[in-house]
Amino acid sequence: MQKMNVESFNLDHTKVKAPYVRLVGITEGVHGDKVYKYDIRFCQPNKEHMEMPALHSLEHMMAEFIRNYLDCVLDVGPMGCQTGFYLSVINHSDYDEILQVLEKTLKDVLTAEEVPACNEVQCGWAASHSLEGAKEIARKMLAKKDEWTEVFA
Repeated sequence: MQKMNVESFNLDHTKVKAPYVRLVGITEGVHGDKVYKYDIRFCQPNKEHMEMPALHSLEHMMAEFIRNYLDCVLDVGPMGCQTGFYLSVINHSDYDEILQVLEKTLKDVLTAEEVPACNEVQCGWAASHSLEGAKEIARKMLAKKDEWTEVFA
C-alpha cells in the first residue's frame, strides 16, 4: 500500500480492536511546543459506528468536560467515520493521565443532565442531539476501560 500523508490512512483498520486509546503522533512546533494527538476509538471500524445525534452530543460533552481536568487541550473532534474522536493536547506527554482524564470525562457524561451548548446560538445543528445516546456510548466505553491500551487484536 502506498504511504499516505494522513496517519490514520496508513493504519490497517482490519487489525485494530476497539475500544482503545492510541497515541497517533507528536508534532513539534518551531518554538519547541509539542502537540500530542490521540485516537480515541469507541467503535470497531467497519463493524459499528456511533449515530450522529449521540456522537454530536458526546462531542459537546467531551469537549466541555475534559477541560475541567486538563488545561492543555487543543481540540476534541469526531472522526468522519463515526467510530471515534481525536484528542489533541499541547506539551503534555503523560499517556496514563490522558487515560485517567478520559475516564473522568466519560463519567461526567453519565451524570450530565443536559448537553452543553445545545442551542441554536452556540451550535450549528442544535436539533441533532441525543443525551441518552451519548450516555450509552460512554457506558459502553467505560465498561471496557481495561482494554483501552490494547490497540491490536
